[in-house]
Amino acid sequence: MMSAPDTEIRASSSALFAVKAEKKRASGVQFVRWLLLFGGGVVMIMPLVYMISTSLKYPFEVFNLNLIPEEPTLDNYRYVMQDSRFPTWFLNSFIVATITTVSNLFWDSLVGYTLCKFRFRGRYIVFIAILSTLMIPTEMLVIPWYIMSQQFGWLDSYWGIMFPGLMTAFGVFLMKQFFETVPDDFIEAARIDGLNEFQIWWTVALPLVKPALAALAIFVFLGNWTAFIWPLIVTNSQDMYTLPVGLTSFSVEQAVEWELIMTGAAVSVLPTLIIFLIFQRFIIQGVVMAGLKG
Repeated sequence: MMSAPDTEIRASSSALFAVKAEKKRASGVQFVRWLLLFGGGVVMIMPLVYMISTSLKYPFEVFNLNLIPEEPTLDNYRYVMQDSRFPTWFLNSFIVATITTVSNLFWDSLVGYTLCKFRFRGRYIVFIAILSTLMIPTEMLVIPWYIMSQQFGWLDSYWGIMFPGLMTAFGVFLMKQFFETVPDDFIEAARIDGLNEFQIWWTVALPLVKPALAALAIFVFLGNWTAFIWPLIVTNSQDMYTLPVGLTSFSVEQAVEWELIMTGAAVSVLPTLIIFLIFQRFIIQGVVMAGLKG
């Protein structure tokens, strides 16, 4: 028979072996996870790399699959920025996306706050009616939008491009759901202090839903920055084209100037990256706060 010390030693050895085996399995799983994440990252970033690579190529080299151009050139960037209407298209897209984003942040949050914190008859019907508009495909709304633009003289104008997106049902829904997390005690305390409803919304409620505002700003800006169908329909002159519409002018019947299209696309990515970098910390903060509340 084994003595007690021998039994304890063998039990300790078995436990140590089990711990080492578990660590080895965990490290193997972690390695597979990192490998999958790396592969997914490569797949996602390759189109961006190819776009930048093509923008640095001469026309005769566009269809070469090499990512590093044999003769890198900045002529495409010079042409796009100096000899085309690209700066005008860029400015148009920036104006439309910025004004639309600010409008959504103001009106969507205001309506969401009203539907969340005010008690009035029919508010659920109003909320359901707003949400029901999400079920209507955009393609079905294009004709009514165009008729409205024509009747009010909004064709080929900034207002004509912007008015369908100045307020969105998705933004109202998002803001209402976030305002649900704002304690009613804060609202009542502000009312007791003498603040009116607009001041309560602006100074008390809005600062508590910054993550939602950041997410909404990113969604709305990206949606309007990349919008194509409606700006194509409502604009007639090239001076009113937005960036996605303007880039199609580099594609003609005789040839498609891929190097210019890729150059314009590469430049157009910059504002979206800047917007994301500005607001990402608010989104991360919101995720952390949501985790702590859970």
